[in-house]
Amino acid sequence: MAEDVDVFEQLRHATLDLQGADFQTYEKPLRRVCKLLRSPALAESNRELMSGVDLERFLRESQATGGGMVGSHRPAWPEDEKEQLGTTLLLILKMGEEPTFLLDFGHTYFSSSSKLTASLRAVVGQLIIPFLRDYKAFVLNSGPQEPKVIMPKSNRIFIVHGQDVAARESTARFIERLGFEAVILHEQANRGGTIIEKIEANRDVGFAIVLLTPDDEGRRIGDSNLESRARQNVLLELGYFMAYLGRPNVCAIRRGDVNIPSDFAGVVWTDLDSAGAWKTSLGRELAAAGYSVDWNKVMQP
Repeated sequence: MAEDVDVFEQLRHATLDLQGADFQTYEKPLRRVCKLLRSPALAESNRELMSGVDLERFLRESQATGGGMVGSHRPAWPEDEKEQLGTTLLLILKMGEEPTFLLDFGHTYFSSSSKLTASLRAVVGQLIIPFLRDYKAFVLNSGPQEPKVIMPKSNRIFIVHGQDVAARESTARFIERLGFEAVILHEQANRGGTIIEKIEANRDVGFAIVLLTPDDEGRRIGDSNLESRARQNVLLELGYFMAYLGRPNVCAIRRGDVNIPSDFAGVVWTDLDSAGAWKTSLGRELAAAGYSVDWNKVMQP
C-alpha cells in the first residue's frame, strides 16, 4: 500500500529525472513514469479517462493539420477537457512503449529543432508536466480511490534565509507556534555534505518560506546606483523549491526595498512589516496550500 500512497510523489521524482535526461538516458525515467501511471491505485481513474478515447484518430487528425512548412503541425486536441486528459494519458503510455515515438512527436508538434534533446525537453515541459498537474487534480477531486492516493502534507516547513537573524527567528517561531516544524538549514547536520546536499537531505518538506532581506548590494555594469539585493544562495534556493514543491507551496517574504528578479514573477510575495500583517498573509498561503491553520494562534501578538 505504500506505493499507492506516494504514487504522485514518485511520479514527481521520475518526471524530474526525465526532465534532466538526454537522448542517451531518457528511456529509463520515461518507462518509470509510465509504470507509475499504470499503478493499481490509479486504475479506476485511468479507465474512466480513457473510456471512448480514440488515440489513432487523434494522431491521424493531428497529422492532417500540417502543411509544407516545418513546425506547421498542431495536435488536434478534443474540446472536452476530460477527453483531453484521456488522450494525453494514452499518448504518454504509447511513448513509454515506443520511446522513439516521443522524439518524433516532439519534433513534429512542439520543437522544430533538429536536436533530439530539444524534442525531449519540449515534450516533457509542454506535455508531460502540465498533464501530471491536471491528472493529479482529476484523481484527487473526481477519482474513486481518493483515500488511497491523497498525499498528506508534510508538517516540516523549510525556511530559506540570508543574514537577517531577526527575520529568520521571528518566522521560525511563528511557524512553530502554529504547530509546524521549522527546518533551518544551518541547524541541520552537515554529514560531510555540501550546502545543496543538505537541502536535498531535507526534501521531506511540504512548504518553503523564502526570506528576501537586503543583505547584498549590486548594480548592472554601467549603472551608477547600487540596489539592495538578497543573497545569491537565497535566490538559488528559491528557484530550487519552486521547481521541487511548485509555486503554490512557496511563499517569499521580503523586508525593505529588495530587488526581485523578473524571472520569479508569479511567486507569492508578502512584506515583513513591523505591524505583523505578514503573519496573516502567510497563514492564508499555508491554508491555500492545504494546511490546517489555527487562526487564533495566527492572531496572537
